[in-house]
Amino acid sequence: MSGRGISKKVAGLFTCFLLSVAFFSIYSSRHSTEIHFFKPVPSDAVSLKSILDLDETLNYGSRPAVQTRTSWNAPIMWELMFDANLHDKAHREANTSVAVTVFAVGRYLEAYLNTFLTSAEKHFMLGFPVTYYVFTDLPDQVQNIALAPGRKLKVVQVEKYSRWQDISMMRMKTISEVIENELQHSFSFVFCFDVDQEFKGRFGTEALGESVAMLHAHYYKLPKNRFTYDRNPKSKAFMESGDFYYHAAIFGGTCQQVKTLADFCYLNIMEDKLNGVEALWHDESHLNKYFWVHKPTKLLSPEYCWDMYIGDISDILLKRLIWAPKQYEKLRTR
Repeated sequence: MSGRGISKKVAGLFTCFLLSVAFFSIYSSRHSTEIHFFKPVPSDAVSLKSILDLDETLNYGSRPAVQTRTSWNAPIMWELMFDANLHDKAHREANTSVAVTVFAVGRYLEAYLNTFLTSAEKHFMLGFPVTYYVFTDLPDQVQNIALAPGRKLKVVQVEKYSRWQDISMMRMKTISEVIENELQHSFSFVFCFDVDQEFKGRFGTEALGESVAMLHAHYYKLPKNRFTYDRNPKSKAFMESGDFYYHAAIFGGTCQQVKTLADFCYLNIMEDKLNGVEALWHDESHLNKYFWVHKPTKLLSPEYCWDMYIGDISDILLKRLIWAPKQYEKLRTR
């Protein structure tokens, strides 16, 4: 075998070794400020089926001006399509509980966290057990907020990376870890949010599902050739085409489904790093690749994550959550 061939073989083995380390590191534990003990979620296939059957009650014809169903028959949730009371009743009968993950690292904590949490207490899954998992490098600076009965706040200390891109991408590893170590034993569903957002209207049980993706407000009306997928064939996030363009500011589902998504994104991010590649939109590019390969079972319309700078609001009957004003130059670590 030539020297070049040997070098390639050694490099390949080394890459496999590092990816194996990355895979097993998914299950490592992190330090948290306080431990809460929860009653395990029962494995009740009947309850889960009754929740999933709610899709059959949706009024897909109530919004003729917008797409309400995908080509694989997943609902796209818009105002007027669902009966909120019916969804809440089914989830109360199923004893649904929800975990929320949100990252407030560096200056993002002071700028956005309190608004995110206080607005969530007014609009997110009202009447249901919710625990907010706040991941931050500054746990002592997280302020106490008034929480409704059955709702909790848990602060988990994480590392602050030198680049904001790495903070964004490495959250997938942290999400996988907390699901593996804690959430899967305690919660029916998990939702993952960016912190620079504010709840403005009902964000309720109609949004829950096995695998939930968020339509990006800036792309849902554009032709597919304008979607900003990663076009670099060297990246694991590479896509030539897709169904929709999804926003990584919100995704959710059952613990198992969200962990599968997070593991997929993290391992592909690590492989890109080993190959000296960074996806165009970081974890969002990898998330779009995941949802192209593994179709989501429910899509949220831009009502659930709206940018107030968009001029055309003809489709938006209710703004459920909005983007907070961006302060990238001030807040992001370069």
